[in-house]
This record gives sequence, structure tokens and C-alpha cells, in this order.
Amino acid sequence: MVELTRERGVEAVVGDVQDLPFRDGIFDCVLAAWMLYHVPDLNQALRQIRRVLRPGGRLVATTNSERTMPELWEQFGSDGRPGSSFSAENAQGALLRHFTIVERRDVHGEVTFPDRRAARDYVASLVTKAHLADRLPFFDGPLRVSRHAVVFVCEP
Repeated sequence: MVELTRERGVEAVVGDVQDLPFRDGIFDCVLAAWMLYHVPDLNQALRQIRRVLRPGGRLVATTNSERTMPELWEQFGSDGRPGSSFSAENAQGALLRHFTIVERRDVHGEVTFPDRRAARDYVASLVTKAHLADRLPFFDGPLRVSRHAVVFVCEP
């Protein structure tokens, strides 16, 4: 993503959200798109994000529900059970420890995997679930799954 951004002539920096290489109060908005559940120290990351926001700035954080795509994850039995340190079910509490205003917007939809290969490739692309990809049972035809994501808009 950083390389693609740079190719478009936009300055982009690789950094660790737990130790952001920016001065205090520099950004109007920080976008954390489906990544905070990968951070080892979530509270440190949220402190850093708040630090780099200017007064009146906003954090927009997106994440999934632990109940997103149940039709896919049930294919793996108990190994497909979701769990996340930053999900629709638990993110609001973490955000309220660092931000005064936290608005939640739920987004529901569907995804259709046209065949097993597409579903397998999707699972293989996930950092936390890639090890399950080859265990996806065979199925014919498309697999329709329900999606539930949440967008949090936060202000200091």
C-alpha cells in the first residue's frame, strides 16, 4: 500500500502504530482500516493515534464483528471460531479509554465466493487464519456469506 501510494506522488511512511514517527497534533484524521486487531499493545497504539491527532481531529477505525462470515467459518468447526482483540464486540470499550466521543456505525452485507478456490484463497490471505486454508471442505457452486463490519468515528 505504501509503495502504491508513493507511485501516485503522495508521501507515505512505513511505521509502527505503537511508536508513530510523527510529531504531536499533526493529523486531521487517522484511518485504521482492519488493522488494530493485529497490534500487540492496543492501548499503546490508541495512545499514539490520539497523540498525533490535532484538536478536533478524528480517528476512523474499521473492524469486523466476530460473527462476520459465519457460513464460511463454520466450515472449519471449532478451529474457525473467531476471536479478536479489536472487534465489533469489544472495540468500543477500548476506544472510550482514549477518546471522548465514539460513534459506531454498523455495516451489513453479503459476499459471494464463486467457488471453493476463491474461498480458499481468501482464507489463505488472512494473517490469523491462513493455516486453515487447505482444510476448507470441498463444495460445489457459490458460497454466500453474511458480512458485519463496524466503522468507529472517534474524537479526543
